[in-house]
This record gives sequence, C-alpha cells and structure tokens, in this order.
Amino acid sequence: MTIVHISAECYPAAKAGGLGDVVGSLPKYQNRGNYRSIVCMPHYHTPWLLKANKSLIDSATYHLGARESIYNVYEIKEPLGFNLYTFDIPGYTDRPGIYIDPNSGHGYSDEFERFLGFQISVLDTLIRWDLDPDVLHCHDHHTGLVPFMVQQCVAFKRLSNTPTMITVHNAEYHGNQDIGKRFLLPDFDILNTGLLEWAGELNSLACALKCAWKISTVSPSYLKELQTNSNGLELLFKLESGKSVGLLNGIDLEVWNPATDTYLDKHYTLIPFVKEYLTCSDISEGKAYHKNMLCQSYNLDPEKPLFAFIGRLVDQKGADLLASVIRGLRKQGKEFNFILLGTGDPLLEAEFRQLDYEYVGYFKAKLFYNEALARQMYAGADFMVMPSRVEPCGLNQLYAMRYGTIPIVRAVGGLKDSVPDISKSNGLGIQFDSFSYDALEKAIFRASELYTDQVAMHYLRERIMLEDHSWEKVANEYYNLYNELQNYRD
Repeated sequence: MTIVHISAECYPAAKAGGLGDVVGSLPKYQNRGNYRSIVCMPHYHTPWLLKANKSLIDSATYHLGARESIYNVYEIKEPLGFNLYTFDIPGYTDRPGIYIDPNSGHGYSDEFERFLGFQISVLDTLIRWDLDPDVLHCHDHHTGLVPFMVQQCVAFKRLSNTPTMITVHNAEYHGNQDIGKRFLLPDFDILNTGLLEWAGELNSLACALKCAWKISTVSPSYLKELQTNSNGLELLFKLESGKSVGLLNGIDLEVWNPATDTYLDKHYTLIPFVKEYLTCSDISEGKAYHKNMLCQSYNLDPEKPLFAFIGRLVDQKGADLLASVIRGLRKQGKEFNFILLGTGDPLLEAEFRQLDYEYVGYFKAKLFYNEALARQMYAGADFMVMPSRVEPCGLNQLYAMRYGTIPIVRAVGGLKDSVPDISKSNGLGIQFDSFSYDALEKAIFRASELYTDQVAMHYLRERIMLEDHSWEKVANEYYNLYNELQNYRD
C-alpha cells in the first residue's frame, strides 16, 4: 500500500507547529509496516532545506488560471525514514517563511495562490510519474482542495478513484477566500461550485470536509468539540460525522527519550540496568540533576516545586491566564517556582517580561525558543502547565510524561484524552475543567500538595513514563483506516 502525505509542513524541513511534528514522524513509522509512505511539501527557503542534501529530479509546468508557471521537484536525500519530495514554485515557495514573512511579521498576501499551485503540482506529478497511490492523505486547509480536484477537475480524472483523507490539525484556520478565486483551479463543471463554497466564500477546509472520503482529527475529544466550536463549520462537522474519526497523535520515542537525548548532559531512565542504558541514572537522580541545573541558572529554589510552560504566548494556549495566576500566587506568598519558554503576542511578551523583572527568584521568562533549553525543562521541571482554551491534540504533555514531568492540563481536546486526572485509577496528571483563574489556581494548589508527598510523586512519574504514546500504535490505527478506504474503491 502506498500512502502520499500532502502537507504544508514536515519536520525537520519546515515546522510552525504540531502539524510539522506529525508529518515528520507518522510516515517514518508507517514505513516500518507493510506499506510505503512518502511526503510532498513546498520547497521553502528554510535554513534546513537550503542546506539539505537534495537532487533536482523533475521540472514541469502547471496552470494557475490562465497563467502558466514552472515548478521543480526535489528529492531530499537526508535519512528521514521516508521519501520527502519538495515542490519548488519560483515566486511562491522560494521564501524563508512558511506562512509568515519573517521580515514583516505578517502573513503572505498570496497564500491561496501559493498553496493552490503546490497542490496542483503534486497531482500533476503523480499523474506524469504514473503513480497509483492507495491513499492521498491531506493535512489541514493548505491541502484541502486536493479531494475536490481529484474528483472534479478534468486534468486529474485519472486519480478520481483514489481515496482521499483530510486530517484536521487546527480548524481555527479555513483558508477562506473570495469565491471568484475558483477560476484559478483547473477546469471543472461549474455546477459543482457548491462543493467549494461555505458561507458565500471559497473555503478550502469546508471543501475538504465535503469531498474527502474520510476525515480524521488529532484527538477524539477535539472531533466532538468541532461540532460546537469550529469557527463557523460546526454544522458541516455534524453533517460529516459519519465519515469522521478522532485519533490521538503520538510522539517519536527515538527522539524523545531521556535515556538517549543528545540535548541532555545527564541521561536517566526507569530501568538503568538494561544493557543499552548502563550509563543512565535512575529517574529520581536524573530529574533532580536537571532541576538543580535549571534553578542554578535562573536563580530559583530547587526545594520548591518547579512549574514550567513551553509554547506560543497566545490566547489559544491560555498564556494570558497563566500570567494572571502567577501574579496572584506571588501576592499570596505561595512558595513556588515558575519558568516559561516561548514567544508570541507582543503584549503577552511584555507582560511576562515585566513579571521576570518583578519576581526574581520566583519566575523566569525566556522569550525566545531554544530546543536545548526546552529539553532541559522537560527533564527538570516537576510540572508542565497547559491551560489551553483550545488544544486539538497537544504534544507537550506527551513529551513531559516521557521525561517524568507531571502535566497540569485543562480538560479540552487531546489534553483531556491523554491526561486522566489523578483522582481516577488510571490518572496521569492534574486536570481542571473551566477556563478560569480559580480553576487553574486550584490545579496548581493540588500539584503543590502532591509535591509534598515525594513517594506518590515518584510512583506517578514511573507510571507516566511507562505510558505508550508511540507512533507505532497510532500508525496501526491509521493503517486500519486506510484498509477501510480500500473497500470503498470501485
């Protein structure tokens, strides 16, 4: 079975969020099974792609409306565990940013044309190369017109019996445009324009939901939430629920492993006497070492519980709520430590910069992103705080558990699915329901009470590190979906 993933992101070539992590991991594990998985993505001028070992293997032309343009196909030769093909469209993809121009800080005004050209180029290449994929697996609205084009566009009729699937990683963004841009697509029966349209606009995500043979989301709870909160697509998610499924993302256990992590200068594991882990410390020693290193670096007290936040400083992640709660706890004289790593909304950055100035020895903000520091925080923190308003899946809670750091999460989306509350027999962390100051404060108080019982902390750390959130497990679930799709073919 041959699976073609079509995506705007793929780690390590280009990543803006969780989409890149998924597309950079899932195909790798799928290729270890009984099928071949390849990835197609735009050829941006990211540092990684510019330096990567690659070969120009094909050039052709495509039409965007009446305009004919050239595109080039590169095969990336780096050892990724899957074949990666990048599509270079001069004037569109040859830019340093994926969605945002790093020079201006604004999104590209021709985003629709960029990603439409990419989608057309991929389908044109599949036909010219005489490939017959078993599934076209699309990701988010940037590739949402593929299911429509293989069904409706004359140029791609040969692929009309190829099953298509759309995975919704984030339904906040739909790729909606003026309906007049439908004339940029290859020829199709104008009577079928309704498949492209939602609320009077051309809506790429809505089109994918209508036309794809299967819809998946990145957690079961997120699938349910989209029927009541999806930025205007609630009715459509309800109508298409019969072909929809929620599958929780996994993580790459080879990359996220405290026993081998190259970013850590002291490794640790649950089972330090296994042959390949002879140089590792046990979990208690390893966690204590990295916590002490963090506290020494940032003037924090290692005897106090250490709460960490890693991520974008935006409302969606609840960063504004976290700032308010930290202020409140400090005013109450609560003896905690907080460390934050991330960038985002300039106003929120300014708020955390002020907290950093006011609360020396209590709170530390690092307003940039640094992978080595992130890994040390996963290893050294006692708790990872994720107070999200919306969280389709979330990966930080999975990374944290892998490193023995207990997650504190709002019961939403994938956070709800992956972190049962410790009040339950299968508990893995601390949940809170409402997005409110009181709820988050109460959750942090519960965590501080747990911290006073180091025996309970140790056993919980062991339990969360043993949880199976591997891509092997998720790859098998996708394999079952792909097999189901084959039964629908003519």
